[in-house]
Amino acid sequence: MLKVKQLLLLLFTFIISNTAFSQMGIAHEIGVIAGPVAFKSDYGLRTDWDTNAGNIGVGIGIVHFIDFAYLSNRYEYSISNFFYDHFKIRTEISYNKTKLQHFGKYVDPSRTSDEAQRLRDHTGEANNFEIGMQLEFFPLSIRDFQHFSGRWAPFLSAGAHFVSYNPKVSTSYLGEGDPGNIKNLNNFYTPWSTVGLQNPIDASPGTTWAAVSSVGVRYKLTELSDLMFDIRGQYYFTDWIDGLDHGLKDNKYNDWMVWFNFGYIYYLDQ
Repeated sequence: MLKVKQLLLLLFTFIISNTAFSQMGIAHEIGVIAGPVAFKSDYGLRTDWDTNAGNIGVGIGIVHFIDFAYLSNRYEYSISNFFYDHFKIRTEISYNKTKLQHFGKYVDPSRTSDEAQRLRDHTGEANNFEIGMQLEFFPLSIRDFQHFSGRWAPFLSAGAHFVSYNPKVSTSYLGEGDPGNIKNLNNFYTPWSTVGLQNPIDASPGTTWAAVSSVGVRYKLTELSDLMFDIRGQYYFTDWIDGLDHGLKDNKYNDWMVWFNFGYIYYLDQ
């Protein structure tokens, strides 16, 4: 219940701030985004192609932009005019989901050991609901782009998201005693539980933050609409997004993902 209240509080804060901007005469844009997610977690080997190509999910979201371009005076250079004509503030509510399994040499069919079978039978799912903000930088003039001086507008962005995660973990390994039970560590890859650090399996929901950065481009479709494509990287400040956090040397980083986004943006006012 606390997590829901935190998310609603953040959403309410965004609405209030956007309303204040609207009263100042600043333009607004709204859009939808969707695309494939490549999830990088403790499932499989990070450098293995099958892992990178296999643990693919999907993300969807609603985005809102605050556009300052019409506050700029193009005939007068100042720091404020530069900001107005080259930056937008982006707020977002999004959800991503990825089914996870182990890939790589340790689960190769040629391996017939119980340890290899434990890995093959272990699957999971990452589910993340996120709300956050990014600052987008456009090297070219936003105002010129909106007047069809050019059809393309590349951009860079950086920001942070508040994340509510709810992983799923399962195993079909039929070991001795309580087979398939995720609380029985004997059903999972045993080196994880012999590291002496912590329980490597935990499917408990939780909250965290994520650092977000992307590079992308807009294409001017009509006077009041754009198409958008961006490649985003997100680094989570926890390693429990996938419900797995083992202490082996291969586990060097927290969970992260790459999201290939396609979007449609509509201008509410100019």
